[in-house]
Amino acid sequence: MKHWLISILLNSVALVVVAQLFDNFHLDNFGTAILASFILSILNVIVKPILVILTLPITFLSLGLFLFVINAITLMITQAVIGNSFVIDGFGIAIIAAVILSVLNLILNQLVKDTIKTSK
Repeated sequence: MKHWLISILLNSVALVVVAQLFDNFHLDNFGTAILASFILSILNVIVKPILVILTLPITFLSLGLFLFVINAITLMITQAVIGNSFVIDGFGIAIIAAVILSVLNLILNQLVKDTIKTSK
């Protein structure tokens, strides 16, 4: 549970960073980022595995790059659920945001993991 909450907060930070980078990616505030991160985590548990299975051949042929499209789809579903507080203007921005979010989450999770290891 603790790891999940840390992951939600780190993903929220990454969402805010992406919102600062692009004008076409809008978040109202950090609370909206936390809500978006929470919904995104639920979608990643329920919807993403179904999409991965359904698109397995194209994912295999693209050497896994199609997973960024699946991540963009989950981002678009998240913004549709939240409404006007979280807006992504276009699927292209969603794909670019998905790539940047993946990289940021990797970096942030690694930093936190290293910090926890050194503090023990």
